[in-house]
Amino acid sequence: MPNIRSAKKRMRIEEKRRLRNNTVKSTVRTFVTKARTAIVAAPEGDETEEAIREAISNLDKAASKGVLHRNNVARRKSRLMARLHTAQQVKAAK
Repeated sequence: MPNIRSAKKRMRIEEKRRLRNNTVKSTVRTFVTKARTAIVAAPEGDETEEAIREAISNLDKAASKGVLHRNNVARRKSRLMARLHTAQQVKAAK
């Protein structure tokens, strides 16, 4: 436990940020998981498009808040869209 006043304040700030960051990360994970399951269930459905749109929106929000790095967000969005396109091609080939 710090004794210096500024160090105590820094710990309070870090705790608040950690809680906010964990909440944002959890939300992002939830929406990305929903998008992935929607892709597996129905690659060309309206629900899938909406789930992907929400996941991408949450990823962008996390990047703008500084919770996730912008390159990390770009990679996740790219992989999500690649998964969608692969699923759509497999369904079209059948």
